[in-house]
Amino acid sequence: MNHILVVDDEPDIRSTLEAILAEEGYAVTTAGTAAEGLDLVRDAIFDAVLLDIWLPDRDGLDVLRQILSFDAVAGPEVIIVSGHGTIETAVRATKLGAYDFLEKPLSLERTLIILKNAVEARRLRIENREFQQQLTAHARVTGESVSVKALRQQIRLMAPTNGRVLIYGESGTGKEVIARAMHAESQRADRVFVELNCAAIPEDYIEAELFGYRHSALPGGPPEKRGTFERADSGTLFLDEVGDMSLKTQAKVLRALDEQQFTPVGAALPIRIDVRLIAATNKNLEEEIAKGNFREDLFYRLNVIPFYVPPLRERKEDIPLLATELLRQFGRQYGRPRMEISADALAALQLHHWPGNVRELKNILERVMILNPQVSRIERKHLPVLAARGAGRHAEEFSSLQQAREAYERDYILRKLEDCHGNVSRAAEILGLERSHLYRKMKALGIHAKEA
Repeated sequence: MNHILVVDDEPDIRSTLEAILAEEGYAVTTAGTAAEGLDLVRDAIFDAVLLDIWLPDRDGLDVLRQILSFDAVAGPEVIIVSGHGTIETAVRATKLGAYDFLEKPLSLERTLIILKNAVEARRLRIENREFQQQLTAHARVTGESVSVKALRQQIRLMAPTNGRVLIYGESGTGKEVIARAMHAESQRADRVFVELNCAAIPEDYIEAELFGYRHSALPGGPPEKRGTFERADSGTLFLDEVGDMSLKTQAKVLRALDEQQFTPVGAALPIRIDVRLIAATNKNLEEEIAKGNFREDLFYRLNVIPFYVPPLRERKEDIPLLATELLRQFGRQYGRPRMEISADALAALQLHHWPGNVRELKNILERVMILNPQVSRIERKHLPVLAARGAGRHAEEFSSLQQAREAYERDYILRKLEDCHGNVSRAAEILGLERSHLYRKMKALGIHAKEA
């Protein structure tokens, strides 16, 4: 329910507005002085304020300034009300940030329309801020490892230029995050960022996705379509997995880059564009060139500024920061309170080899949050998926055979304890051990009974 504050020194107006707005479905609070109104705005959340310009203790325009200073984004929209309205006063109020101006005696119809629009304006303003925060989160390069610090420095140096960028890295390392960070710090940050995964588009359709078409160029499709090059005009175009494009498509992309124009399929005239291109690949393009799968001339057009994103197994010291950031994002996404993660769970995450890189870490943490709705702290026992992969870990993760054996034993015992819902006696029976022996083994491996 939307909450409206009415600040007016006339009791009859306050009571009348309160009754009318309540019938319209609003929650209404009233105040007779500027001081009372400001205290209410500080203590509660309002969608809109109907503010009389003539108040006994303070000028309404001063009150307007102070209300807007509290929170320019999430604060209420303020509608100025005056019984002695002039054009000059209305202009001053609008310049200060008032949403609109109403004259007494109030027109009920006009008041309700303006109030409805003001509430909607505030909603859109807050949604836009949340959207921008999400974009910023997706563009944040998280980590304090040497390689990540070097990446951030490279982004700061290269982002303000228009140089084309080619990002190398295994699948799931976060190449899109690097591209978004480049865009966010570039001179095109207030322009559009358009992404196309070249590996996800069938060969028969990728040309239409890139360049668009006119006059029903595709059977059964809409009469026309704007391609990614056209939609990215004046902004940034990110071509992910560019190494998966066919040689035919590569030739057309090369021509578009050289000429800064292209002709949509079925169109008569070319379209000029101003696009900053960022490409990414999980392939060794020089090897692909040698195999005849990638054009050498396109490679040199794209590889103006090369970036290398290391796999997660080469920067495991970043896992605690990554896990914390991902859990914060999922908390916002699922409306959950902040979820913490134990040191033991982090240690387990850091032992894993991460063949799927950051994407795999993200998927595991999201799964844990979804499957444990009542949990506020992730423990090692909540990560059974890692235990199942213990036998497949890479040898370089362990400094000795003893360490590898203990890691496997710990995972195996934790799985059995979880299967038995923490019943140590039952787990000992399944493992073929005496209960006391299992307790000693658990103590030696650092397993606490409460973990199970």
